[in-house]
Amino acid sequence: MSSPLRDHPASANVGSAPRSGRKRSRPDGDDVSTPGGLSSSPLPSSPPGPFNIAHGVDEDEEIEEEAEIQDDIDDIDEMADDDVDLFREGFEADYRDRENDVYEGAGLDDEGDFDSMDLGERRRLEAQLNRRDREVARRQRIPAAYLPGDDDDGDIDLTAQPRRRRHHYDEDPDDAMDADIMDEELSLEALGDVKASNLTEWVSQPPVQRTIKREFKAFLTSYIDASGSSVYGNRIRTLGEVNAESLEVSYEHLAESKAILAYFLANAPAEMLKLFDQVAMDVVLLHYPDYERIHSEIHVRIFDLPVHYTLRQLRQSHLNCLVRVSGVVTRRSGVFPQLKYVKFDCGKCGETLGPFQQESHVEVKVTFCQSCQSRGPFTLNSEKTVYRNYQRLTLQESPGTVPAGRLPRHREVILLWDLIDKAKPGEEIEVTGIYRNNYDAQLNNRNGFPVFATILEANNVVKSHDQLAGFRLTEEDEQEIRKLARDPNIVDRIVNSIAPSIYGHTDIKTAVALSLFGGVAKTGRGAHHVRGDINVLLLGDPGTAKSQVLKYVEKTAHRAVFATGQGASAVGLTASVRRDPLTSEWTLEGGALVLADRGTCLIDEFDKMNDQDRTSIHEAMEQQTISISKAGIVTTLQARCGIIAAANPLGGRYNSMIPFSANVELTEPILSRFDILCVVRDLVEPSEDERLARFIVGSHGRSHPLSQARPDTNATTQDTAMDTQQTGASRGQREGEISQELLRKYILYARERCSPKLYHMDEDKVARLFADMRRESLATGAYPITVRHLEAIIRISEAFCRMRLSEYCSAQDIDRAIAVTVESFVGSQKVSCKKALARAFAKYTLARPGAKKGGNRSQRQPEAVMA
Repeated sequence: MSSPLRDHPASANVGSAPRSGRKRSRPDGDDVSTPGGLSSSPLPSSPPGPFNIAHGVDEDEEIEEEAEIQDDIDDIDEMADDDVDLFREGFEADYRDRENDVYEGAGLDDEGDFDSMDLGERRRLEAQLNRRDREVARRQRIPAAYLPGDDDDGDIDLTAQPRRRRHHYDEDPDDAMDADIMDEELSLEALGDVKASNLTEWVSQPPVQRTIKREFKAFLTSYIDASGSSVYGNRIRTLGEVNAESLEVSYEHLAESKAILAYFLANAPAEMLKLFDQVAMDVVLLHYPDYERIHSEIHVRIFDLPVHYTLRQLRQSHLNCLVRVSGVVTRRSGVFPQLKYVKFDCGKCGETLGPFQQESHVEVKVTFCQSCQSRGPFTLNSEKTVYRNYQRLTLQESPGTVPAGRLPRHREVILLWDLIDKAKPGEEIEVTGIYRNNYDAQLNNRNGFPVFATILEANNVVKSHDQLAGFRLTEEDEQEIRKLARDPNIVDRIVNSIAPSIYGHTDIKTAVALSLFGGVAKTGRGAHHVRGDINVLLLGDPGTAKSQVLKYVEKTAHRAVFATGQGASAVGLTASVRRDPLTSEWTLEGGALVLADRGTCLIDEFDKMNDQDRTSIHEAMEQQTISISKAGIVTTLQARCGIIAAANPLGGRYNSMIPFSANVELTEPILSRFDILCVVRDLVEPSEDERLARFIVGSHGRSHPLSQARPDTNATTQDTAMDTQQTGASRGQREGEISQELLRKYILYARERCSPKLYHMDEDKVARLFADMRRESLATGAYPITVRHLEAIIRISEAFCRMRLSEYCSAQDIDRAIAVTVESFVGSQKVSCKKALARAFAKYTLARPGAKKGGNRSQRQPEAVMA
């Protein structure tokens, strides 16, 4: 009888040669040491045939094997030679229980009591097992002929089963990656060599992920500033002190230190931010080992992204990329719990399945139970499911960035985790996030073909006033601003720099400058709020540059909202209530006054508004709040803004023979809320008209495109001659002007860093002035003087103090504020009593600086074209 080893040469050397690279699960009961475990095909652990011949196993050594094993091999050989009928007579006997078919219990101790291992000992044993598995894997990749023998006599144990790695029983048997490949990492240079169809697939590979984690951890722990201190070490320490959940990382710092990580972050932000969050949590745990009890995750917030887009610049090329946009919040939903990690309970066996990670655009569905092999039903396990906060915002383009003749665009913004309630309607914010698309069934039904809606998943939200609070000027700019503030004529220079392309109108420019700088808001006892913003009303004849002044303020102020009386309604100025199409809940949408919070609201054609619409802004002009009680929503919105309104008198032109209140269709409650009233009249005066005409012609010549592109000799000579013809006052204004860019910085610097205080105020002088103004108002029948005008004097003096960047209001600031108030009061009187009032109040106005040069202040000139 032939030896089974010759018929089955592939069955030799079992256990001494390396296994095949494929992993197959062995059915229960299969064992290579028993006859039932052999078959006509080679075992997965057997080496190829030619490798067995190299061992030179002869027949004599095989005959010396144990009798039991030899008998089993002979039986297998006989079964291989003869065809066996599995359904032969008496085949039922093959399935009866054998008497000797038991396992011996030698060496087994299942009933012994063993102490539980602590965490340190368990980790030490696992590390030892991992080293053993790596050594076995290394030996299996080397041919068996080059390995040392297991016994001294060189015999080969055919019954030895190859040792399996421990994680083969825990992991998917189809996973072909061994321990060394799983631990492989790349160098920083090799990380940039993308070996995938796109960055998302490349970043998803395990070696790449480990490399990214290693480099980002090195960045957080080793990046230092110019002084040599750790930037993010201090931020992590602060994060732990305040129990925060977010770690802010500068994109510029990352691009400077690890440029490839910054490139991956901009183009594959979803995968990169997940890795960054894991690394941030690991680094925080190094400083605070028990921080997981406070927050389960740390979120990396990116700021200083170099490219800034507007909402109308976003295109399909920006999908799934990191973008930075800014706008005004118009609507905000409530806070909802959103699934993050989901667990389900099987309805048949009660097994808990999961956790499954819930993505924002894909719903997790379970269709199969691995425990009982059933297909449900499955119920959500609410106790073990992890939720996160979810909120939606509507972001609209900022009013100053919308192109002329276009409607403002908007985008939906999703806030998660600790970003909720970071902004409310009316606030201007800057959002850094991932531009995504999602399926919208209503949009598809409306268009008739597949169209995707777009959303912005926020990673970081920064408010505009937060940016101003961190407003940083260069050292040269700050020195220049301080140098300007030391100029004794700084107030006049600022006034002359307001709308420099408009001729004259010194009183209007003064009022606009005061409104831009503003006073200081105060909160008295009993939470009584006193506004600090200054409201201005421009009333005058047509063509006197009222609208041009408003347009200049819209471009100069950091935050300004422009509206017209004919196109504005009560809800358009205050706030409206609308139903959210997603959640069907009622939400608030802020109007112009809400959007202009901490800025300036400009209202043109103020007299064309309906009385009901004008009445709705009473609260916003004085208390600077808007109260809403509609559709079950009772709330208060902030409208902390100054209002500059322009109106035309009744009949088209101002009639100086009648009182101010008869020239305009405005009620006394509205008029009393304006701190400064400017009456602009178009008077005919030939000498002044000639100077005005020269100014307009010169402005057109200087602003012409050809004069900018072709500075030839003739044009220069002509401009010089034209400049020579200007008056001394006009030439002095141009020489003393401040550049518009520096003026914007000066205004922001003064509003954010200067909060003047009243010091040694001449209370008797202000009290006498207030009493005299009330007496004359009653005698002349002009608009009534109230306590609001007394508060206006204080606000105006604080604005003058801010122009000087001073901490305390001086007597000069009080005198200037009194002069502005008196001129506003006298200028609004009818001509019959104007001169008498001017002489009566001269004692209050002569003490102001530059009073001798102010004799021409009452001159108003027609409108000049903007240069």
